[in-house]
Parts: sequence; structure tokens; C-alpha cells
Amino acid sequence: MPKLILSMDGLVLKEIILTNERTLIGRKPVNDIQIDNLSISGQHAVITHILGDAFLEDLNSTNGTYVNGQPVKKHVLHNNDVIELGKYRIKYMSDASTQGVSATELVDTAALKPFDAGMANPAETSTTRTTAPPPAHAETSSTGHLLEHVGVIQVLNGVNTGQELELSKSVTTLGKPGHHAAVITRREQGYFITHVEGEIYPSVNGEQLDAQARKLKDHDIIEIAGVKMEFFLRP
Repeated sequence: MPKLILSMDGLVLKEIILTNERTLIGRKPVNDIQIDNLSISGQHAVITHILGDAFLEDLNSTNGTYVNGQPVKKHVLHNNDVIELGKYRIKYMSDASTQGVSATELVDTAALKPFDAGMANPAETSTTRTTAPPPAHAETSSTGHLLEHVGVIQVLNGVNTGQELELSKSVTTLGKPGHHAAVITRREQGYFITHVEGEIYPSVNGEQLDAQARKLKDHDIIEIAGVKMEFFLRP
């Protein structure tokens, strides 16, 4: 499991295993990691851990949150990143068995694949979309039926209109780190979208996301930094 190492002035104070999806850091006792120091806000920052990936968010703290010497509001954590809160340091260490292999695929819209020939024109409504054959890697039962639907996003505007991306990874990141980014996670309960970086939060069907993960429904419209995408489930 990934872990955090809390230290001050080179002295290790505590090791914390990231077993929860959200780990709150701050001065108040309600936090998962309490740092009783006036330089630390009551609820200073939170680390969200999803399927092996970790995302740090500053909770509008008074003195700010830094990673490797740089101020951050939201940041995708990488192995050996050092979070700085006043005089305190928190080193993030990913699972040793997965170091060097990330479950996250960074997706820029330029990397999206064009539609297959069997797919409908993107200008048509989703109800008239021609069904494409199931992906070769999809798991099937003994009767040949798909065990689950595969999520897909298609770009609806801009130069990449009509391109699509199959959400086959456990975690898919949309956007660019340091600017505007969101993650779509594939879980047993379905697909969920979460804001990661950027001052402007993505929206789903015109409703802006908050800090919580939101479950995506078939034909939801996602908008990130002016780029609109439709999410749909491929049978």
C-alpha cells in the first residue's frame, strides 16, 4: 500500500498507510493526520487515494501547501514527492510493487482515436449510433455475453470533434497537469469522474462538480476547459 512519512527537521514522526480514499491533514483532532502547530490550518489539505493513484488538494489553508518546493492547489502525487506544510514534511511513497508503473493514462485530446468506420457520425444523436463490435480484450462469460459494459468518451466540439477514447484503464486522466485535469475511474459500481487540477471545475450536464467523485450515467455530457465530451456505455 502507498504510505506517507511525516517528518520535521529530518526527524521522522510518523508513518501512515493510505488505506482510506480520503486522508485529511490539519491542526484539528478530527483530521486523519493531526499536526498540532499554529502554522497548520484546522483542515489544511486532503489526499484522495483512488486505485493506487493519489491526488493532493490544498483546502484554502492560510500558509499554503507546497510539493517539492512549489505551491500547489491540486497536484497528482508521484513516488517520492515531498509535501511541505510549514516546517513539516510529508513524503509520499507509492506501493513498491508498482513503482515505475502507473495505472493512470494521461489523455490529451490529440491522442484520442478516430471513430471506427462502423460508428455513427458524431453529428447524429446518440440514439442513432451504430453499435460497434465489442473490444477484443473485453471479458466474456461461457455463453459469450459481455460481463460488463465498456465506457467510451467522444469529443463533441473543437478540432478533435468525432474522436473517441475507450475507458479501459482503471484510471484515465483527461486534460493537462498543472492546468485543467479530471480523472475518470473504472470501478465495480461503474465509472466515476473527479476533479484533480485547475481553478475551473469540470461540469457534467451543465452542473459543476465539487470535490466529491460523481458517478457517470450513459450519455452524460462532460465539459473540461471548454471541451465537451459525451460519455456512453458500449454494449
